[in-house]
Amino acid sequence: MHRLFPAPTTGSAADETLATLDGLADAYAYPEPAPDRPAWLRANMVSSLDGAAWHDGRSQPLSSEADMRVFGVLRGLADAVVVGAETVRQEGYRPARVREAFAARRAALGQPPAPTIVVVSAALELDFTLPLFTGPVVPTVVLTGTGADPERVRAAEASGARVLRAGEGTRVDPAEAVRVLAGHGMTRLLTEGGPRLLGQFAAAGVLDELCLTVAPLLTAGTAPRIANGPLIAEPDRFRPVSVLEEQGFLFTRYVRVR
Repeated sequence: MHRLFPAPTTGSAADETLATLDGLADAYAYPEPAPDRPAWLRANMVSSLDGAAWHDGRSQPLSSEADMRVFGVLRGLADAVVVGAETVRQEGYRPARVREAFAARRAALGQPPAPTIVVVSAALELDFTLPLFTGPVVPTVVLTGTGADPERVRAAEASGARVLRAGEGTRVDPAEAVRVLAGHGMTRLLTEGGPRLLGQFAAAGVLDELCLTVAPLLTAGTAPRIANGPLIAEPDRFRPVSVLEEQGFLFTRYVRVR
């Protein structure tokens, strides 16, 4: 993997560092907490050259070995992975696994052995018999609204999941979701979408960082963009932090300008 931006100053040594998981983890480390930010919300998404968020309904065809390395590192750094219910269904989400490579780093930060998977679902139309709910190392969290169907809430809790409320009625408020997770000690947040959830976070003004993999692929078709939700009246500006490259895939990192 090669660093394109900022331009490396140490020649090949920089590339050698990025070849290790520790080096990548250092490159993607979360910023130090700030008094005015209850949590840091980072998104990790992949896009084709023509802007598709997936191919044939899934993001995996746009990925690569290097993309999966970055995917694993970002999960290894996070307290919680926040994902929408539709993405859970389409991508066949499973519990986050314990990775020995991040054990010491997580222990030093007081994190559990694996990140918590947080599923955002207003209707709770989820299969609570799946391993995501019945067999994780860290109990899966379901974020829903105050008006969620009590029977579905009981089904979620019976599977072993924790149910948290973040919104009135039958909707989940994205800004409240961040505050609720921060209140439960999950301050290093990673969302993996899908596009609808990312669009909601962006429109609510709570997205701090975007890690976008640009795949050297053209797909055409009708797939949505990586953020597909309410229009942001005044587009948010992000500044580039880093750009890495491997086999034509670009791994970009942008931070919101405040």
